[in-house]
Amino acid sequence: MKKLRWKLLVIAVLLLCVGIFYYVTLPAINIHSTDFWLYLLFLIAAATVLYILSKGKKELFSRGKNVNVKELFNSFQLAKIGVFFFVLAAAVFFVGSVLSSPIVNAGKYQKLLTVQSGNFTSDIKEVDFRTIPLLDKNSAQLLGNRKMGSMVDMVSQFEVSDEYTQINYQNTPVRVAPLVYASGIKWFTNQKNGIPAYIRIDMATQNTECVKLTQGIKYSKSEYFNRNIYRHLRFRYPTYIFDDQIFFEIDDEGTPYWVCPVKKFQIGLFGGQTVGRAVLCNAVTGECVDYKVEDVPSWVDKVYSAELLTRLYNYYGTLKHGFFNSVLGQKDCLQATNGYNYIALEDDVWVYTGVTSVSGDQSNVGFVLMNQRTMETKYYTVEGAIEDSAMSSAEGQVQNLGYRATFPLLLNISNEPTYFMALKDGAGLVKKYAMVNVQKYQWVAIGDTVQECERAYMKLLATNGISGGGSGVYESAKGKISSIAPVVVEGNTHYYVCLNNSEIIFDVNVSDTAFVDIVRYQAGDMVEFSYTLEEEGFARVTELK
Repeated sequence: MKKLRWKLLVIAVLLLCVGIFYYVTLPAINIHSTDFWLYLLFLIAAATVLYILSKGKKELFSRGKNVNVKELFNSFQLAKIGVFFFVLAAAVFFVGSVLSSPIVNAGKYQKLLTVQSGNFTSDIKEVDFRTIPLLDKNSAQLLGNRKMGSMVDMVSQFEVSDEYTQINYQNTPVRVAPLVYASGIKWFTNQKNGIPAYIRIDMATQNTECVKLTQGIKYSKSEYFNRNIYRHLRFRYPTYIFDDQIFFEIDDEGTPYWVCPVKKFQIGLFGGQTVGRAVLCNAVTGECVDYKVEDVPSWVDKVYSAELLTRLYNYYGTLKHGFFNSVLGQKDCLQATNGYNYIALEDDVWVYTGVTSVSGDQSNVGFVLMNQRTMETKYYTVEGAIEDSAMSSAEGQVQNLGYRATFPLLLNISNEPTYFMALKDGAGLVKKYAMVNVQKYQWVAIGDTVQECERAYMKLLATNGISGGGSGVYESAKGKISSIAPVVVEGNTHYYVCLNNSEIIFDVNVSDTAFVDIVRYQAGDMVEFSYTLEEEGFARVTELK
């Protein structure tokens, strides 16, 4: 009876250790998961150690003080088996890692990403500054924290997560971030109702909202037990290998979701990682829907992380002639530059990064756009300065002020590839904007507003013999005002002007101080300005003469 109780105790301790380890580490039960193999090694080691301890105690009690260590070890037959399986599992893990690596599979890694050639002027249309993100993640965090500080009913209990996922929401670039519990005590007192809101920031207008929910977010990264989003997913899908990065997004109705990519390994046991599926988890109810990656709904913007896409492109660019060429000779080896940004095209979010040689020179041979929902990748041959050089060039124009440039966006301005970036002070606040020509990075224009920066850049292009405008020229208009009316657009005041001799409606944005004189005009006055045609019958005024 005593022997049976001891065995039961050993088994109970083993099961408890295994259960706690699984609950904390959450490994996928899948041979392609490295965590699974570590869990298996832990399981074998724990069972072997517990057996040795139990067997050793029995032998000591039966033999008294005259213990022969060699005889004691020979009696541990199951322990030998445990050691054998531990070594075997470790060997499989090691060999599988080697055989899955680019060293022996360079050709397969190079083909993980399909890259198409794109046309810059046709694929990337003339920019509309009302639809491009003017803020980077750090600036969005400042706005989000400032907004949270004004929410007196929540600020003591919650903080803003550092997620700030950039998405397209109703054709507008925004960043969204859930609130999180401020501490373990705040979780204990609030977890019944969940997290009551999330932050949404319009990246074009800087309008920041704290969106309150009728039902709180019950499943998030800041939960501690079964409602923790990673644990919730693991118990629903025990064999899925979820990416470390899951993305907080909202659908077109503003409902919060977690977009959870499922890893797919295409080379050996652990190599060739892409994404095979995506699970959408309603952050309020915990309801999960599993999709093949090609069937993910169009409102979802992020399935492939920017880091994964740039890594796949580096495989494509460096492994053309094998692994050892990528390390030694480096013939025809290209790689992504050391940063990236996001561009909204056709209601999808694309990762932009420059492409340079691995030799570390200061020039790009082109750039790539990579779709975060579909993995579609396009390469554009545009030679010019790398982003770091353009940022330094812009900072040099305001070196007396000590402003620092954000990582640039790539825009099409007058069919010229142009870096656009914000210039921030030491507190992280945006003070100015800069435009730098990609191919002639000494051409730099600075402005206090986006419109002022654009006008300075257009004049700079004209000075160097390049005409402005989407079709090659900026248009001019002169005539008598037939009607003029103020309109508030996304928090900014605009004046819509109609002329007697034109059917076009002219949009004058008075948030730019260069156009504030338009308020002095009234019907019957003569006016002259330059403009660009945004769409049929509607134009944006670029200069008031």
